[in-house]
Amino acid sequence: MISPHSERGARGTPQAVAAGRRAGTPPPPSGPPAWDGPPPVGASPVRVPLLHRVKTVTDRVSVRWRLTLTYGALFFVAGALLLFVMYVMVAQSISVAWPSADDSLIYQPGEEWIAKRWWAEHRNGAIYVAQKHMLTRSLLALVGVGILALIIGYVVADRALKPIQKMTATARTLSDSTLAHERIGLKGPNDELKELADTFDAMLTRLNVAFDTQRRFVANASHELRTPLTINRTVLEIALGDPEASADLKALGRTLLEVNARNERLIEGLLLLARSERELSVRKPVDVKEVAETAVEQLAPRAEESGITVVAELRTAETVGDPVLLERCVANLVENAIKHNLPESGKVWVRTGMVEGALVVQVANTGPHVPAYEVNSLFEPFRRLNADRVDSAKGAGLGLSIVRAVVRAHGGNVAAVPRDGGGLVVTVRLQPR
Repeated sequence: MISPHSERGARGTPQAVAAGRRAGTPPPPSGPPAWDGPPPVGASPVRVPLLHRVKTVTDRVSVRWRLTLTYGALFFVAGALLLFVMYVMVAQSISVAWPSADDSLIYQPGEEWIAKRWWAEHRNGAIYVAQKHMLTRSLLALVGVGILALIIGYVVADRALKPIQKMTATARTLSDSTLAHERIGLKGPNDELKELADTFDAMLTRLNVAFDTQRRFVANASHELRTPLTINRTVLEIALGDPEASADLKALGRTLLEVNARNERLIEGLLLLARSERELSVRKPVDVKEVAETAVEQLAPRAEESGITVVAELRTAETVGDPVLLERCVANLVENAIKHNLPESGKVWVRTGMVEGALVVQVANTGPHVPAYEVNSLFEPFRRLNADRVDSAKGAGLGLSIVRAVVRAHGGNVAAVPRDGGGLVVTVRLQPR
């Protein structure tokens, strides 16, 4: 991972923080809590109810294991109930089948009650031994079959959740460029899961129509606006070239030319964004090193004019994609790093190479501090840091949006993190060739 960092100041070291606390300064607003004294009087840990703790534990169990445990619990309850019924029935069966004392015993006169008592004790003993033997063997059998029931329950739950797993896998692989041909297409009876899959497919169709409508609108509107802007630029250039034009007229013409140029850049950005969000029509081997070299060379004069030092560490990394879009992607990153930099003595780092089997392009720069909660919003169209849409001196706010669209079209991902000391570190990961 490539992440240039500036050195931390002495004020941020743990020794300095501890010394500041001893001096009576309040703890910092971030990081772990720092207790400067004993807890308040009467403070005691909050007792969590048992039901709430049980619910917290069960909420962490996956649906597959919930179904498995449910199947196992139902089996054990049914087995225990069957065991109890058999336990009672064994006693009744032996008692009914036990022969009568009058028919089986020969006894002397006056010893009738002794013989019958001895006969009843033998019957009760036989019932006890039979019940105990049956209970012991049945419990062992119940445990063994119960474990087998858990295994079978897990397999059954897995098969029952297969359609949902397929839906999840399809949803993960979907993007706005694959909505046109990616569907679940679940086969089977018209049950609840089939209805859910069909509803999901219908939603994907509606989303695809909405995305296509949006892309066509942006492309058509951009094309329609380019012609009048070109005419305006031509008319203004002719007016500025008139030697009889007054100084005020020429100043107004230059201002209008700048506004016209900004609108042209905005239109070009919208066209490129609309093109990037479609599925790639060109796929050929590309060396990102060469793409980055071209982007750095094109922007070198601008960096020199702004007093920015560009440090390029480029290594060969090949992928498959659209070379024009990839060059625009890297150029946008470098241009964005030059724009949003220090007024003087700024730096930009551009690096390419292979990291852990992935193709990586990373651009970092010095500059103002970027809050971590603002980073993700910078990839949205027309979003700028600490500025609204009126402030357009540094661009239209489409640079990082185009970068994200190009990267997604190539099946990669882009992430940004604030750089220690100010600035941003943007990392693009693509699939290697």
